[in-house]
Amino acid sequence: MNRFMIGQYGRFDYNKFRRDFKPGFYGIEACLFEREEDAEHLLKEAGDHGFRIGIHFPLRAGRYKHRDALLLSDDKGTREAAYADVEQELSYLRRLRPDYVLFHYPKPVIMDDRVDWTLWRFSDRSEYAWESEYSLETLREGSEQLFEWLDRKSREYDFTPVLELDGLNRYLYGTDLLESLLCRYPGIRLCLDTGRLYLQERVDPYFDAKAVLEAYAPYAKLIHLSNTNIAEGRVRFNHYPVHPAQKPEEGWAPMEDYLRIIAARNPAVQILFEHNSALISDEELAQCYEWVCELMNGISS
Repeated sequence: MNRFMIGQYGRFDYNKFRRDFKPGFYGIEACLFEREEDAEHLLKEAGDHGFRIGIHFPLRAGRYKHRDALLLSDDKGTREAAYADVEQELSYLRRLRPDYVLFHYPKPVIMDDRVDWTLWRFSDRSEYAWESEYSLETLREGSEQLFEWLDRKSREYDFTPVLELDGLNRYLYGTDLLESLLCRYPGIRLCLDTGRLYLQERVDPYFDAKAVLEAYAPYAKLIHLSNTNIAEGRVRFNHYPVHPAQKPEEGWAPMEDYLRIIAARNPAVQILFEHNSALISDEELAQCYEWVCELMNGISS
């Protein structure tokens, strides 16, 4: 379990920490803290318990116009403001000495015009662009700039940049654009979100979640692990803890298949349980941890 992590979002929740965090866990990912004292709690507990800190940008809530940094916006002013926001947050984070800082990629999400995205959630219109209005060359140029900048800043601020794959279009799953950048900048890593990958496969007939896991798991530092249930044309559950009793024929993601691919392609990857553990019992949470541990270690039959 020394690769396992939990999340703390909105605040440092001591009840969640005491229930979910187990001896030997690697660390805690923090995001959108409302109060300065929560960052102090995080830093104190990291020192006391010897775990690493990961940051899902931004750590501080309400500081910036957009929750996710729109680093690939085709509007120059929006893009420059996003870079400035990230620089400001990195400066603040120095004292926390984060292991990594995570950003969504691409942001804005480039949406395939052929797909019905009704089930996809965005906080506002700025978070996505239609593929017909955003060219492959624009993405290529913006990504080149982003990778070069993050590579420099990672050395300046001493952290690993992690790009969490958001909604993907054929620019990313149908070309070598992203893989070539990851090879050129090996210090920049990925985060793969199992719930989001499953959701996209259900809404996008051109998307293959398992193929994406096969292709990109070797470049991942982190897996955001949770399950999603989709039935009768709606999302019934998201950020639900994974469990061996969840059956794909009942609308759940094929999580065992996903985890076997991840374990085969990148057995050292870190697993962040990005779930709402309040939805299940203590016994079920223990079963969740044990099952994932077995699958990642190739023990489960």
